[in-house]
Amino acid sequence: MRLIKGELNGLLLIEPDIFSDNRGYFTETWSRQVFDNAGLDYDFVQANQSFSKRRGILRGIHFQRGEKAQAKLVRCVSGAVLDVSVDLRMHSSTYGKWQAVELSADNHRELLIPRGFGHGMISLTDDVTFLYLVDNPYAPEADGGILWNDPDLNIDWGTREPILSGKDSRQPLLKDAVTGFEDWNA
Repeated sequence: MRLIKGELNGLLLIEPDIFSDNRGYFTETWSRQVFDNAGLDYDFVQANQSFSKRRGILRGIHFQRGEKAQAKLVRCVSGAVLDVSVDLRMHSSTYGKWQAVELSADNHRELLIPRGFGHGMISLTDDVTFLYLVDNPYAPEADGGILWNDPDLNIDWGTREPILSGKDSRQPLLKDAVTGFEDWNA
């Protein structure tokens, strides 16, 4: 398992080792020992799964505020997504910047997104199954988001007409959002 530093402070791309033979493959998708050896202390408490039936479904940009913030370990187990992370930590040198990574069933990549980030993804294929582990349970009172097409972020989602939920189409711009990360450092 290789841990590769992302362009944003704290973001890690994970490339697991794949052991293939004529039957298929085996891979280790998470290892406390590997994380501990790398100085990463995460205690994942909840596993979530989403299914996107069609190409072009955009979910995000989501986060939980303040003490209820979540770190996420995300991966795509069927189909492919463009996964986007946005640094929302006001005092980070990468505040307001974003990074996009393609995650797919074929490339087996994973992304570790620390607390203080917004997260979103768009399905690049039909029939996408997306899994993620979080280190804090879902707390509706801490739920937050940023508008997917915020002009200050200028994220290239690959489409101007994604399929959105009502909630995601009404999120505030970053400049108007209360994130709970105003005093956070990277």
